[in-house]
Amino acid sequence: MQITQLNIYPVKSLKGISVTQSELQEHGLAWDRRWMLVDAQQRFVTQRQLPALATVEVALTDEYLVLSHPNVEPLSVPLAEPEGNLRLVSVWNDHCKALPESDEVSRWLVAALGEQVQGFSMVRFATEFTRAVEEDFLDGGAAHTYFSDGYPFLVATTGSLDALNQALVAGGHAPVPMNRFRPNIVVESDEAWAEDRWATLTEQNGAFQLALRKPCKRCKITTIDQHTAAVPAPAEPLKTLIELNTQPSLKGAHFGQNATLLEGAGSVIRVGDRLAVATRDA
Repeated sequence: MQITQLNIYPVKSLKGISVTQSELQEHGLAWDRRWMLVDAQQRFVTQRQLPALATVEVALTDEYLVLSHPNVEPLSVPLAEPEGNLRLVSVWNDHCKALPESDEVSRWLVAALGEQVQGFSMVRFATEFTRAVEEDFLDGGAAHTYFSDGYPFLVATTGSLDALNQALVAGGHAPVPMNRFRPNIVVESDEAWAEDRWATLTEQNGAFQLALRKPCKRCKITTIDQHTAAVPAPAEPLKTLIELNTQPSLKGAHFGQNATLLEGAGSVIRVGDRLAVATRDA
């Protein structure tokens, strides 16, 4: 098997960036979920509340994070850390320390998306702070992440997407692209749902090893077109995922596996890397 896609999402819930390689870090791929938007109460804001966030494009240069939207001129945010007092912001039940970006970013967001984002600001994860991953699925280990929902990596497979799309089409619905699931690492696999039995993924030469920890429960973001922010009716693919019941012991819809890094921090992961799999029942 080999890696067919690598994706990073520098700003949580804005558009992702497909890359051919990335540095592996314990908290995720380089620059992944380093920023996020917060409301006036310093709570995280995502496409769950505001699907229009999907229309904001993101790019990285050597010096800037660049935000783009059809309504306004692009905005360049320096990669150098901003000056200012640390804020306490929340992601789900976690409280994280963050640095606020300038008011110019907030004004740009309003110009791009309208009054619905009035009062929102963008913050950057404070790297001197560590946000731990829940211990329940780490087999006694430890891991940390930035502003992801809970885990530093999300792994998905082509085989599972193919099976889901076959079920969608059979039910009279349109197929969905992989970007609905916003994975970091996409692995080529002919077998549907094989990743649910994988324990580890190891680069063929041993450069890195990932542990697959927990099925990823899916939310309404999977129903949002990641190009237009449109939300087609009915709420697919969630309904079909629930009917497929790929995780009989769990409630809800699941697709992909949350993962942590066991070995290889600082190494480079690439599209085309070949992987060896160890299964849970091996």
